[in-house]
Amino acid sequence: MQIAFFILVVLVVVAISGALARLARLPLPVLQIAVGAALAWPVRGIHVEIDPELFLLVFIPPLLFGDAFAAPKRELIALRRPILNLAFGLVFFTIVAFGYALHWIVPSIPLAVGFALAAVLSPTDAVAISSIVDKTLVPPRLMHILEGESLLNDASGLVMFRFAVAAALTGTFSLADASASFMYAVLAGVLAGVLALFACAKALKLLNRVSGVPAEAQVLVMILMPFVAYLAAEELGGSGILAAVTAGLCISLSGVFRHLNVSARMQTISFWTTLTFVFNGAIFVMLGLQLPDIIRAVPPELRGNYPVIQPILIVVALTACLIGLRFIWIWTSEIVTAIIARLKGRAAETFGFRVRLAGSVAGVRGAITLAGILSLPLAMRDGSPFPARDLVIFLAAGVIICSLLVATVALPRIARGLVEPGEDAGALEERRARVGAARAAIARLESMAGEGDAGEDEAAAARLAATENLIAGYRRRIAAADDANDLRAEAREAGRLEREMRLAAIEAERLALRDMFRSGEINDHTLQALFSEITLSEALLNGRQARK
Repeated sequence: MQIAFFILVVLVVVAISGALARLARLPLPVLQIAVGAALAWPVRGIHVEIDPELFLLVFIPPLLFGDAFAAPKRELIALRRPILNLAFGLVFFTIVAFGYALHWIVPSIPLAVGFALAAVLSPTDAVAISSIVDKTLVPPRLMHILEGESLLNDASGLVMFRFAVAAALTGTFSLADASASFMYAVLAGVLAGVLALFACAKALKLLNRVSGVPAEAQVLVMILMPFVAYLAAEELGGSGILAAVTAGLCISLSGVFRHLNVSARMQTISFWTTLTFVFNGAIFVMLGLQLPDIIRAVPPELRGNYPVIQPILIVVALTACLIGLRFIWIWTSEIVTAIIARLKGRAAETFGFRVRLAGSVAGVRGAITLAGILSLPLAMRDGSPFPARDLVIFLAAGVIICSLLVATVALPRIARGLVEPGEDAGALEERRARVGAARAAIARLESMAGEGDAGEDEAAAARLAATENLIAGYRRRIAAADDANDLRAEAREAGRLEREMRLAAIEAERLALRDMFRSGEINDHTLQALFSEITLSEALLNGRQARK
């Protein structure tokens, strides 16, 4: 009963937090953390113990899968070098530099445990950033890099976290063994993601062969996909997080959606939108619920002569250290990239100081950090307590909150004016896609208008009338770059022909959009936005026919 009550409370908080954030003019993650802390602060408030393994399994695979599915693959491929540089190079640099800095600031933390904390602080949370600052204020190139980095550094950070914890437990560390294990975890994770995608595609194909199977069964297969990928990778000893990300990144190219009927497509899109909203909110609310217990148990190593100020100063210093290391890495990498480009005779696209600073402040820590640090073992192999466990948990929670607050205050001010005013490039691309799809539909309708027996005057006249009616609508779409209206035919036969031609035109639109996506003319965001519209049009047409 307590668990059911807790779930209902979290859902209610998530539901009302959007309106509260508007009224309070606060970023949604900050408000949700504050509400969670307020609910748990009283002694008789809501208190819950989080199982880190269960937390990772329930929340992380679907969220990362959804983020990877929505990510613009064209931009991620084009920006693969800076993304991989941050997702792997920056992670290793942060682990080494921050680990030594932490050991110097707080000497009571063993070096291996410091490396573990550095590893779990490496993953960033792009979801929190998108909630803090309007995407229209951040240069699109920087936002794509941040999104791609957050998808991959979760895996690299947690894998290195495991190695650091193992070193703390055993007292030994082998660079060669760690490197080999890391490569295996990455490859096994990618392979598990691809295999899970293949298995789900086969399951959907088999369901399609059985008549009368409800759309909900197909949607359930899509729901299970990230969990299958995650568990398969963990069973193989790979990165379950990377498996879920791989499945999400490759799903658009796998053709899985071809095996979904219209109703299943609409339900899948609606489900992932709702789940992403609920799970993201629930994560930040649960983070807030953990804060009072963590704050009440401030480790004695941090209190010193100033038990209130000193812990806060240490958390602020560690957060500033992470931001500084991130800025140094971005700046140094940009210099190296410019030198390499100059040697190859190419022009290198560089960031300015403010963009580098925005990218550094945007490295907000979130749910992955919390779940990872809570998974620290309670005891060593000899039964003694794990060294500095409560201390690093306190510091990790403090850095999460501090990084969110710094980004909330500083990032909108840093990012203001970085994007030139004018029409968004994505909006222009979407308009071009609408025009291209409408022209493809007109060409298909014109070819269909000439088909049929010319001797059947009534049928030919009805076909011509329906065709002209539809083409006029598509021409209006081209002229205004707007959606075509659902025109109604007065005659029953004309209505039947109109529906037939509309379905054919929609199929032509879908094929044209796929061709533009494969050729790189449009990205995933544009493709999915227009696919949603034409899928809804198809569902409305089929629903109208079923009601007749």
